[in-house]
Amino acid sequence: MEKILFLEGKFSEKIWGGSRLKIEYGYEIPSDNTGEYWAISGMEGESSTILNGAFEGKSLREIYKNDPELFGSSKEEYFPLLVKIIDAADDLSIQVHPDDEMGAKYENSKGKTECWYILNEEPSSIIFGLNVDKKEDAIRLIDQRKWKELLREVPTNKGDFFFVRAGTVHAIKKGSLILEIQQASDITYRLYDYDRKDANGKLRQLHLEKSKKAIKINKDEEKIKIISKDGYDEKILTENEYFEVREFKIKNEVVFERKKSYLLESVVEGSGEIEIEAKTYPIKKGDFFLITNAAKEYKIKGNLTIIESNPVGA
Repeated sequence: MEKILFLEGKFSEKIWGGSRLKIEYGYEIPSDNTGEYWAISGMEGESSTILNGAFEGKSLREIYKNDPELFGSSKEEYFPLLVKIIDAADDLSIQVHPDDEMGAKYENSKGKTECWYILNEEPSSIIFGLNVDKKEDAIRLIDQRKWKELLREVPTNKGDFFFVRAGTVHAIKKGSLILEIQQASDITYRLYDYDRKDANGKLRQLHLEKSKKAIKINKDEEKIKIISKDGYDEKILTENEYFEVREFKIKNEVVFERKKSYLLESVVEGSGEIEIEAKTYPIKKGDFFLITNAAKEYKIKGNLTIIESNPVGA
């Protein structure tokens, strides 16, 4: 069985997108309005492609369905996570995602809890939650269009981490470059979009009533654990009911034992190599790969930062 799967994702053009995915990572983007790179995806029509080994050219969605042993025979029918890079050359809309219950009721979909790892060197900001403690106060301010009074804006710097639970009002602001790890759902409700018009001169669609239903007054849940070991530093960024995320800053050479059914790896800084059972592969910033259930241990050499994630229960 294949022990490592290198992945190539899909790009998505957005009204707020830019060209940093080409500048920062050397990707061949479709235009200078490229907003997202769906790097690790099993979503229908947007699945990542395998670049190596016996599965070269096949989609992640296909092998997840047909070769379940690579994923520890996961009980999830579809690949449960989505990992993407977001380039915000302009502000994204103010939005909110439904939880699993609301997603199933209205969209025949799972909800969307996500998290953000900040990649941009220059300081920027995000909208992260609200300046009120009660939902009825939030609804009142929405109806009055008092956005500045309602929305909580938070400064961001490279390496910051935010856990964005479903129901949290949020927005990525201009200048942000973000690694996003989320439930595999593409359901977004736009609450407000600055009265911005699309390419055809029309106001972009809002989902005001669904947004109001979806909103929750969530409290900050960041409880980052820092672990220093010989050869690397580790941060446990989140351990929630949907996924776990860790940051590894590797300084030279480290041997890891796979403890989860499979691991999603995102190289966000530096370069080096990974060795699995006498096979060595170069890795660098912008590479995404999956360590399968067939790998017992692996060695990473170099000076690099990797964001590792896995679905809970897999």
